Amino acid sequence: MQCSYFDAGVCRSCEFMGQPYEAQLAGKVSTARAVLGETSGADVAEWLPPAASREDDFRNKAKLVVGGTVDAPTLGILDERQRGVDLRECGIHAPGLRAAVPAIAEFIGQARLTPYDVPGRTGELKHALLTEAPSGALMLRFVLRSTESVSRIRKHLPSLRAALPRLEVVSVNLQPEHKAVLEGPEEQLLTEADSIGMRVGGLDLHLRPGGFFQTNTAIAEGMYAQAREWVEEATPASVWDLYCGVGGFALHAAAPGRAVLGVETSEQAVLSARRTAAEAGLADVEFAALDATAFAETAAEHPELVIVNPPRRGLGERLTTWLVASTVRTIVYSSCNVHSLERDLRALPGFVARRVRVFDMFPQTAHSEVMVLLERRGAGL
Repeated sequence: MQCSYFDAGVCRSCEFMGQPYEAQLAGKVSTARAVLGETSGADVAEWLPPAASREDDFRNKAKLVVGGTVDAPTLGILDERQRGVDLRECGIHAPGLRAAVPAIAEFIGQARLTPYDVPGRTGELKHALLTEAPSGALMLRFVLRSTESVSRIRKHLPSLRAALPRLEVVSVNLQPEHKAVLEGPEEQLLTEADSIGMRVGGLDLHLRPGGFFQTNTAIAEGMYAQAREWVEEATPASVWDLYCGVGGFALHAAAPGRAVLGVETSEQAVLSARRTAAEAGLADVEFAALDATAFAETAAEHPELVIVNPPRRGLGERLTTWLVASTVRTIVYSSCNVHSLERDLRALPGFVARRVRVFDMFPQTAHSEVMVLLERRGAGL
């Protein structure tokens, strides 16, 4: 894949841009092998073939920094001087996202949404966060410094929805602080619809504003299918999905007679997961809005299998200690950071890595997802 923004030196976010894709994928597998090394038996694991992605058009979410002026806004990133760089034709975004950006830029002028000036700490609109579902439905979130422009957004919203008929969910997120945190804790929904359906594996995972979903829908579907295959092979009667988000892994692990519990701190994500479970008629799947580590440490009973999909920092000492001391037989670990994964595997000496697979969630970059099937030593699958 070639990118005019990369070639011109205005954006270097995709550090592997221009490299042959086969070489990128092979390099990610080599990196994962080198980092994991002999950790927790990873040297004797079966390395499954990597899951490849499209080279372009794969991102279902655009995190657009808004810069420039109200009449000539830029939507993309900030340069080294903290000035806006317009990337509305970014080739890794899904075509539906790129097609929607001009209407959003026009709406910024129409509603007089002054872009936030980072050096001067003035202005209101910081980001436009746009997500596309497999159906083409769109969700748009405006990240603002204050409520000053909310009434104007409401006033002019019908014209934006007329320009973007697939725009189903619109919200405002308030981030008043001047710091490198993308969004704040307060969200105001501006539409009747409160979620879009991210359909994967025959299930509509309901994504609400602020909820987490993998940025590459096709790769996410492959990861859920892989987890389901490993779960079915282990035949557990009980499964926990810790850090479950909107429930992707938990819902795909469901089976008649199998008790599945998803745990996630976000109440909005849990509401979404429960809605999907109800629509799919999955009576044995439950979700709880709790801290994963605190929940595990105080649970009276342990499951036979645990799925973990932690943030980049990994599981941490408390949760790995609990896993070692628990009666859990099998762990399905999905990691977006091979280095924290390696640290966690060293902290799980009671488990051996049986299978490892790299999923290329982020082509054109050094990042990937790595899934590991861990079995308690001596348990046998």
